[in-house]
Amino acid sequence: MITLAIDTSTPHGSVALLADDALLFDEHFIGDRSHSASLFVALEKVRAQTDRVDQIAIGLGPGSYAGVRIAIAAALGLRLALDAKLAGIPSVAALETDAPTYIVIGDARRDSFYFSRIENGVCVEGPLLATEEELKQRLGSCAALPIFATEAVLPFPAAQIALPSAALLARLAAANRGIIATENLEPIYLREPHITQPKQRPGIPPR
Repeated sequence: MITLAIDTSTPHGSVALLADDALLFDEHFIGDRSHSASLFVALEKVRAQTDRVDQIAIGLGPGSYAGVRIAIAAALGLRLALDAKLAGIPSVAALETDAPTYIVIGDARRDSFYFSRIENGVCVEGPLLATEEELKQRLGSCAALPIFATEAVLPFPAAQIALPSAALLARLAAANRGIIATENLEPIYLREPHITQPKQRPGIPPR
């Protein structure tokens, strides 16, 4: 099986191509929030290597909404061109670490954080939203496990920085591990979108 994997959930994106157990392509890049230019350059290099892809694995986050959306859009286009299957996997399940079981935390904005527990490439808990105090309590109950984050989380300086890897995503998808979606892929949402209603001007009736 030939698996193409894409992760653009953080500013450090990556694309990988796996044929059975052989890693044929593995490119990392730093781009803007969407990674669109760097991503498509890497995908062109992949297409120059092979016309066949059986499966496309996409890191679904949590992370940059725009980055994950561009990866999903690219995967949908490639699926049509290559007649490939899709496999959506949480990006946090494919961090570059040798630890089989670990915790991932992150800043979820609005004075909240997220917590995930990964076991052998499977997200077995979370991502869950928590306040700073709630997260401290959760981490206290997991003191024996390494704690990672994809970027610095100021109240938790002990968290080690580790980034998602497209090569690891490809291996997970090829082994049918950690897949949470194969159709209707969406970025992992930590909360419902926050929509601010426009203020009503005095003397103007509501619509």
